[in-house]
Amino acid sequence: MARVVIVGGGITGLAAAHRIHRDHPDVEVVVLEAGERPGGLVSTTPFDGLAVDAAADAFLARVPEAVALCTELGIADQLVHPAVGSALVLSGGVLRRLPGGLVLGVPTDLEALEASGIVSPAGVARARMDLEGRGAPFGGDVSVGELVRTRLGDEVMDALVAPLLGGVNAGDADALSVAAGAPQLAAVADAPSLIAALRAEASAAAGSAPTPVFAGFPTGTATLVDALVGALDPASVRTGSPVTGITATVGGGFSIEVAAADTLTAEAVIVAAPAHATASLVAGLDTGLGGVADGLATLEWASVAMVTLAVNTDDLDHPLDASGYLVPVAERATVTAVSFASTKWAHLHRPGRAVLRVSAGHAGDASPLDLDDESLVAAVCTDLASQLGLRGRPAGWRVNRWRDALPQYRPGHLERAAAWQRDTWAAHPGVWLTGASFAGLGLPACVRQGNEAARRVGDHLSR
Repeated sequence: MARVVIVGGGITGLAAAHRIHRDHPDVEVVVLEAGERPGGLVSTTPFDGLAVDAAADAFLARVPEAVALCTELGIADQLVHPAVGSALVLSGGVLRRLPGGLVLGVPTDLEALEASGIVSPAGVARARMDLEGRGAPFGGDVSVGELVRTRLGDEVMDALVAPLLGGVNAGDADALSVAAGAPQLAAVADAPSLIAALRAEASAAAGSAPTPVFAGFPTGTATLVDALVGALDPASVRTGSPVTGITATVGGGFSIEVAAADTLTAEAVIVAAPAHATASLVAGLDTGLGGVADGLATLEWASVAMVTLAVNTDDLDHPLDASGYLVPVAERATVTAVSFASTKWAHLHRPGRAVLRVSAGHAGDASPLDLDDESLVAAVCTDLASQLGLRGRPAGWRVNRWRDALPQYRPGHLERAAAWQRDTWAAHPGVWLTGASFAGLGLPACVRQGNEAARRVGDHLSR
């Protein structure tokens, strides 16, 4: 029986394992996860008597891969969707409702934008200039900042696009690859008018049945992890098993060294670990792949903290009548985003009690993670006092630190990442590099990459 070893038990690695197990039942699959649990950044734990996610609590439902996987696993009927659709942004110290018609923060309804008060009349007038259709093609991948500032001006970028996209990857949208980090915008980046192109897309989709944007589970996103692990053979997923080296064996195949464990052999290896871990494994695999290892090692990462609070609603002055709010960098706060989790999700709602999920830290500033728990909670509560009118201490709190958790895609990233994969496969057919370091964050992107890794390895073993 052929064996495939998958290094990394996050969603990408588990999705790849599931696909191989399903499509190639004659192949043994072994997932080696360095941590004490599978799932990577997907984590759900009890909080204030509820199952509350410690990182991502939803995924894009309009991107098909994650929903399709849930259907295969028999858990699609458990999916739920946010109870509210509107969100807020902190603007000049005041929470204002985001206008309708935004696409990744880019406004398509300029009357709604003007009425929101988030952007000045001059800023709206500057955005309106995009409708004159004078935009020249960029001729390649650029940063989101270059695209939006050139077409719609600085105010739209700073007040809307930057906090929204910065909230997704805790990064600097001015340096974010539009192809890797905002594919919806990349698809229309070379149109003469960004607003007109996005309006045309919306008009073309208007006749279709409306579908929810996001989906999640009442029992948390770890439900997907549990289902993936449960669909595999019981011994397939080995936690507490960091891989320290991969070497090619004489006559084909690979030897995988596991710390404090026996060495495994395999006919193929999928490396779905973070870039820094992948870099060391690639460097040890073949000195001729130094360029790949160096490239992976230079990928930048953001660290974030998730502070979950239980508060009595009588201790808040601002109504929790949205899914949450974003905090632009210009507001100079510790907090970068706040999710009104118990408003967003009906299954978390309880009269008189609210669950808030507060994000802190972003690319270039991991200082909130360096605070001890008490100090971090105090800093967060200070911000919430001015933003929401929070009085006193929360009834309960939990802190999760996610260091070097979110890759920062710079312009040209997708081409560089594809070259890393291609060069490694050319040198060692049967070794495929994948994961969030390569082609996208979020559950659908990770599932898609896991499926692709399984397809490539499956085809290789079938030859």
